[in-house]
Amino acid sequence: MRTFPAVGGPPPLDPALGAALAALGDGLREPFTPENLAARQRRDAAARPRPTLDELRAGGRFEVEEVQAPGPPGAPDVPLVVARPAGATGPLPALYYLHGGGMIMGNAWSVLPRLLREWAEPLQLAVISAEYRLAPGARYPEPLEDCYAGLVGTAAHAPGLGIDADRIVLGGKSAGAGLAAALALLARDRKGPTAIAQLLLSPMLDDRNDSFSARQMAGHDVWDRTSNATAWQALLGDRHGTADLPPYAAPARATDLSGLPPAYIDVGSAETFRDENVAYADAIWRSGGRAELHVWPGACHGFDTFAPNTPLARDAHRTRTAWLHRILAP
Repeated sequence: MRTFPAVGGPPPLDPALGAALAALGDGLREPFTPENLAARQRRDAAARPRPTLDELRAGGRFEVEEVQAPGPPGAPDVPLVVARPAGATGPLPALYYLHGGGMIMGNAWSVLPRLLREWAEPLQLAVISAEYRLAPGARYPEPLEDCYAGLVGTAAHAPGLGIDADRIVLGGKSAGAGLAAALALLARDRKGPTAIAQLLLSPMLDDRNDSFSARQMAGHDVWDRTSNATAWQALLGDRHGTADLPPYAAPARATDLSGLPPAYIDVGSAETFRDENVAYADAIWRSGGRAELHVWPGACHGFDTFAPNTPLARDAHRTRTAWLHRILAP
């Protein structure tokens, strides 16, 4: 049994971030529970923006199309939203991106405006956003198999999409980052499409939910231990917490992280996922791999989404962009 020192209070929030969160109100910290999950999912689906292709094209700044990748055996095809700066020549490097939302919320369209504005245009980068099935309607391994099928389809049809199949970065945020980490493991072991890097922003990695930071931030983080347990249970059902859960379901379970693409991992000091993210970077290093780890002081989960104009969020964006620039350099 794992033992822990006494749990102290949460690390203080960055002052500008704390002020921004206070302005958003207490409802931000309402936890997800099995009892309110269905209602919260309906509320999120109704409220979350889902821009049209025309809106994503932003008056001609971007070329955007929806394509369907053949789905896993016996499953529906996987919708992919493919976007690139208008007028870009030659095959572009690509960010294969998986949206966040705890495996229970989100969609492939809502994340694109920011990705296109902040990375696709300045870095001359294509972005492929995959629409994977959500829990509990789809349980492990279905969402991950959707992501893998979409990656295989992207690589197979790269010339027609104007993408360089040898320069694909796997990326995501929160649950999407956890899926990206699992996808890197799965592609390695299946000898599937090879990515040049993995961009993991506050990845959701460990179904056991018992790290020091998970306990320390219970009732404090905007995604806390209760919400995390609810989401993992929705994804895994009876397999949640079992000893034989495969690492593709929860990458923190992996014992071999060798042979993976270089990873960028960032997380906040005041968030639930802090310790599992730090441990994952350490495990990559121990396996002889490459990882760049940033722990943003005073940041909660999703801090740059809730308060994108704070100095801390701007610093995080600049640092991620600099890493992407280095990774994509010829």
